[in-house]
Amino acid sequence: MSKQDNLIQINANIKEACKKSGRSEADVHLVAVTKTIDVAGMKELYDLGIRDFGENRVDVFLEKYEALQDFSDIRWHFIGSLQTRKVKQIIDKVDFIHSLDRVSLAEEIEKWAVKPVRCFLQLNVSGEESKHGFTKESALAFLKQADFKHIEIVGLMTMAPITENEDDLHEIFNALKEAGAEIASLQLSQVTASELSMGMTNDYSIAIEEGATYIRVGRALVND
Repeated sequence: MSKQDNLIQINANIKEACKKSGRSEADVHLVAVTKTIDVAGMKELYDLGIRDFGENRVDVFLEKYEALQDFSDIRWHFIGSLQTRKVKQIIDKVDFIHSLDRVSLAEEIEKWAVKPVRCFLQLNVSGEESKHGFTKESALAFLKQADFKHIEIVGLMTMAPITENEDDLHEIFNALKEAGAEIASLQLSQVTASELSMGMTNDYSIAIEEGATYIRVGRALVND
């Protein structure tokens, strides 16, 4: 299948998931994960209407950013684990950071930022040792004492385990939604936490049913 056919199918799945959960399609943003998509492929997706692109490696992001500077309405999302020493290389170029997963990273972002930086706080909802991120309890403790000057916590992000058990996926995504609502209710400065970045190729429909506002899809866009 072509990228166009794949995108049509993804949009149909988004529509169905929104219908099932009584949500508006306008509330769900598709972030095209470009890990396996080159610049030519990104231009093809741009021509199909995609404006949100997510990259997970700093060096590759910088290459693609430079190659696509003429496409000024692209919204760049950094979605991978971010080393503190590389923050200064991307901080003025990205629109969203989805992987704020530790206090030291927040401190580094604050150090180098010269304008507001929209971040998703990464929570390890599943408790897997292989996953990065705060627990809900450590996130609450961190946000209550944080004094952000540049960071805006626009929402929460999580990565679900690879599983065919849909009940488990619903439970994990619902837990992130509840954590977001609890954090938002605190009405902390620089913390709106109204967005939820969750759901990838294997599980984005379930994530949407549970309230995802940003889904991160790569493989489904390029599968033949």
